[in-house]
Amino acid sequence: MASNKFMMIYNDLSKKIQHNKYQIGSCLPSENDLAINYGVSRETIRKALNYLSQNGYIQKIRGKGSVVLDAGRYDFPVSGLVSFKEVAKRSGKTWSTCVHELTLIQPSDEIKDKLRITDKTYVWKIVRSRIVDGETIILDKDYINQDIIPTLTKETCEDSLYQFIEEDCDLMISFARKEFSVDPITNEDKIYMTLKNDQQVVVVKSQVFLDDARLFQYTESRHRLDKFRFIDFARREHQ
Repeated sequence: MASNKFMMIYNDLSKKIQHNKYQIGSCLPSENDLAINYGVSRETIRKALNYLSQNGYIQKIRGKGSVVLDAGRYDFPVSGLVSFKEVAKRSGKTWSTCVHELTLIQPSDEIKDKLRITDKTYVWKIVRSRIVDGETIILDKDYINQDIIPTLTKETCEDSLYQFIEEDCDLMISFARKEFSVDPITNEDKIYMTLKNDQQVVVVKSQVFLDDARLFQYTESRHRLDKFRFIDFARREHQ
């Protein structure tokens, strides 16, 4: 439940920042005040604030506190782990997800290799298109280890898969290995995406891990070139 509390506070504070309850340049309440407000320990608050800092929402300044930054409104972080639902809400656009496929499969050799699993392990295959302002601009293909996530529903995949994993399954999504490329469009892209004269898409392939270092998800996310830019919020590590 501790991981749930940490993420609930992060989600609540990030939403308040996105909706300008905390203005850019202002400070969040102190760790002590936040701990009292949320009824948790200061250590839990520190974890939530650290995650806000890592994802570019705040800058911790000694003697001043947690200063709210302009996190951008329509960007996909390169190094952050942000769900489509979080990005879409932040953008202020009308958005939805359409689930085309949710099946339990015996994975191909390629998927077994990507998920580092054996022949005996079954995998959830999820194919979803992401619609923003009436245009389908992303095609996501997810493969999830069933041993780690035993059950999934279409409704969960339409809403927020990561929210379900962290809040309902009580697991903590921690880090990912990502590979970026620009690839020619496929017949599948033509079927599921609103393409104009596009001949290429940006492809992000991700292996996603829990906080105990278990690899639970492999994703291929295909993005229309003109609709999303990819950003990174980098921090210099000081000795």
